[in-house]
Amino acid sequence: RSFWGWLNAVFNKVDHERIRAVGPDRAASEWLLRCGALVRYQGYQKWQQDYNGLPTGPLGKYRIEAIDATDSCIMYRGFDYLDGLEHVTEIKLQKCMYIQDECLQRLSDTKNLQKSLLQLKIISCGNVTDKGIIALHKLTNLEYLYLSDLPGIRKKESTVQMLQQALPNLELELDLE
Repeated sequence: RSFWGWLNAVFNKVDHERIRAVGPDRAASEWLLRCGALVRYQGYQKWQQDYNGLPTGPLGKYRIEAIDATDSCIMYRGFDYLDGLEHVTEIKLQKCMYIQDECLQRLSDTKNLQKSLLQLKIISCGNVTDKGIIALHKLTNLEYLYLSDLPGIRKKESTVQMLQQALPNLELELDLE
């Protein structure tokens, strides 16, 4: 288990040189696919899942529009890759064992995501608590938030109330026990 944790940490190490060399979308695509996530580019319907099949072309041609991190090993350490992404409208975090409150705080603090992110789904991420969900309040353009199977959420009513107060236009769908 510790070997896999170490390997996942290596996969999440941010390479700022690489970001400068190939642009934020390409570098983030490489990070996400290395960690087992999927990406979808603006203007394309198909999800990119094969690291070796990443499209090539002029810098900035492929812009990440959606991220599906189901069963991936993305962790806080790699979130610097999100900083340069300007077109991400949806993110799905499902069964992500390394996603915790600090990750959601970091997501919410990312300026570009505050502008672009419209849909967020957080499902079966056991380390997420009320604190992490409340931290999402800075995602001012968020239109839809789906929360399901999050045992760390203990104060559902007050958490939902705080979030809806901060984001009055948010459609919130809950499947929490």
